[in-house]
Amino acid sequence: MLDLELDNGLAVLTIDRPHARNAIALDTMDQLEKALDAAAGAQALVIRGAGDKAFVSGGDLKELSALRTIAEATAMAKRMRSICDQLASFPAPVIAALNGHAFGGGAEVAVAADIRVAASDIKIAFNQVTLEIMPAWGGAERLAALVGKSRALLLAGSGQTVDAAEAERIGLVDAVLPRASFEQGWRSIAAALANQPATEIKRVISGVSPDEAIASFARLWVADAHWQAAERVVNRNAKPRPAAGGTT
Repeated sequence: MLDLELDNGLAVLTIDRPHARNAIALDTMDQLEKALDAAAGAQALVIRGAGDKAFVSGGDLKELSALRTIAEATAMAKRMRSICDQLASFPAPVIAALNGHAFGGGAEVAVAADIRVAASDIKIAFNQVTLEIMPAWGGAERLAALVGKSRALLLAGSGQTVDAAEAERIGLVDAVLPRASFEQGWRSIAAALANQPATEIKRVISGVSPDEAIASFARLWVADAHWQAAERVVNRNAKPRPAAGGTT
C-alpha cells in the first residue's frame, strides 16, 4: 500500500510493502500517480519507504517478470519514468528520505528527488546490471548529473554498492543522519523547506532567465508574508529604550 500524509504544507508519501521490501509493482505505480496528484499544492514533498530496511528495493520482480515482450517492457519503463519525471518536476522541493537501502529502481526513485537525506547505515546501488539490464526510469541520466558521467558509468555499469558516507562524499546523497535521530532529522529538513521562497528557488535553479528570477524575488518582496517576517525581525532586534528620567 501507499500512504499520503498532508500536514501544514508538507506532503509525506510512504511506500509500505514490507513483504516485498517496498518494491514497486504495477499497482504501486497506480497509487504513486494518484498520490502525486493528491499532493498538488504542497510546499514540500517527501518520499520514503516504510520501516528501516528498505527505501525502495527496485521493481517487484515477482510481478514484473510477467512482462516478456518488448512492448510490455517499453510500456512499463515509460510509465515509471513518467512518475519519476513527475517527482523531479514537482513544483515544490522533493526530499527522498532514505530510511533503508535503495537498490536498482529504488536508487532511480531517489535521484528523481531534489534532495536525498540518508540514514547512516543505508546502502545505495544502481545494480540493474546484476539482472543483465540497465536503469530505465531516468536514473542513469540523473545519476550522471549528480556525480558526473564517468562515475555514473562506473556505478551503474558495474553495479557497485556504496554506503551512505561514500554516497555523501561523491554527491549522491546530500545529508547523512544518525539512525537514532533519522526520523526527526528528515522531518526537520522537510519542514524547513516547506515554504514559498524554497519553491521559487527550486524554479530558478531549474533554469529561468535573469528577468524571471528577479520577477520571482519581486513577487515575494511585495507579499504580506515578507512584510510580516520583516516586522518580526525588526521587533526582535529593536533595543528597549530606557524609561524617562531613568539612569543608564
